[in-house]
Amino acid sequence: MRLRDETFDPTNPGAYNLYLLASPTRLQLAAADVERNKFVALEEHPLPSGNLPALAAQHDFLGLRGWNAVRLAVTGRAFTLLPAPLFRAGDEEAALRLHHLPMPAETVRHTAHPGLELVNVFAADVTLANWLSATHGASGRLLHHTSALLAGLVHQRGAAAPRRLYLNPGPQELTLVVLGQHLEYCNVFPCSTAEDVVYYTILVMQELGLNPDDDEVTVWGELMPDSAIFSLLRTYVRNVRFGVRPGNVQYSYRLNDVFEYRYFDLFSLHFA
Repeated sequence: MRLRDETFDPTNPGAYNLYLLASPTRLQLAAADVERNKFVALEEHPLPSGNLPALAAQHDFLGLRGWNAVRLAVTGRAFTLLPAPLFRAGDEEAALRLHHLPMPAETVRHTAHPGLELVNVFAADVTLANWLSATHGASGRLLHHTSALLAGLVHQRGAAAPRRLYLNPGPQELTLVVLGQHLEYCNVFPCSTAEDVVYYTILVMQELGLNPDDDEVTVWGELMPDSAIFSLLRTYVRNVRFGVRPGNVQYSYRLNDVFEYRYFDLFSLHFA
């Protein structure tokens, strides 16, 4: 998929922010016009065997330098959230090792969430991290996709929003967030079937005292309104609704054919 506004001019990268969301098998990207605060490009590409550097070598602007800002988020379960007062720079590997043993091909990084007083410690493919640093230098920032998701939720909800469960299904995984006055829960589960999605949703609702008959569940991500996942969810959860795109930013008319609940974590990099 490749959607580009006719005003988008990648030969002038300094006028845009470039947002990238990388999973093991594909890359989603978006570009936002800084002056107009408007998304003007949205693309999705399978990743070749050489990962992101190989795709960038074939792409017309991924390898360009000089963007106003570049944010690259990685998916996966190798992350942990810590209260900011308890985090000390240099302790990243020790903190992550409680949940995930870093592999030799991984680098461990962290991202702060000042609004939530949290720090996200995560592992990323070292080849991908090196490409970001070598290609985009100081303008490049590496994050875990849960950081983008949380930034988008906080931006969209407002201060007085009710306690709610949010679902974001992705390729072979499901991210669940419970957010009230503070973040109460955030985790990524392996999922391959609709039954997996429903199982983890009900499990988290039970563990956190949410009622499938009363409490609303908001869904973003990769499913269709007539998908098996959404149909099964509605069987067990009475108030399920699709979310919308992050607000306070414009979107090119080229994106009108894309469902509003798609690419929420990618677009939310605008606020991360």
